[in-house]
Amino acid sequence: MNNPEHVIALLKKEDERTVRKLYDENKKGFLIFANRYNLNSEDVLDIYQDAVIALIENAKKGKIDALQSSISTYLFGIGKFMIFQKLKKEKKTFSKDDFSNLEYVDEDYNEEENNIQIILLQKALNKIGGQCKKVLQLFYYEEKNLDEIQEELGYTSKDVLKSQKSRCLKQLKDLTKEN
Repeated sequence: MNNPEHVIALLKKEDERTVRKLYDENKKGFLIFANRYNLNSEDVLDIYQDAVIALIENAKKGKIDALQSSISTYLFGIGKFMIFQKLKKEKKTFSKDDFSNLEYVDEDYNEEENNIQIILLQKALNKIGGQCKKVLQLFYYEEKNLDEIQEELGYTSKDVLKSQKSRCLKQLKDLTKEN
């Protein structure tokens, strides 16, 4: 699994040996990772299997042809998203402390580069208006849908909120490019 382009090509063909190897190599790590969310083991296994299927589908659609992370990192990201969706459906909540002991190691991770990006993002967030900050935080960090945000912030129209979110995101992107 050292050559990501080759692995992606094999995933596109649904090569059984490649799928099995990817599945087996990442299963234990994912189960350990997912254990912190207090889901039953059957649900975690179902989510893992769904994540592997989603990875294969994304490969077949060409969505990961220019993948910037490792395939394992991408797989874990899909699984993490699916876990959050399950928790959201079940109305389970979790605090920031749930993330404090996260110990998944990404071999492509560059701490210095990541810290610079975080600092640039924080500076940009401090420069945008308070309302923009609220909208983006509710949507991206608290994963609230537009209806919930509209109600919480008192927007009269969902279309107005969509436009506001789009402008705020563009402003944030522009500010991060300036630095």
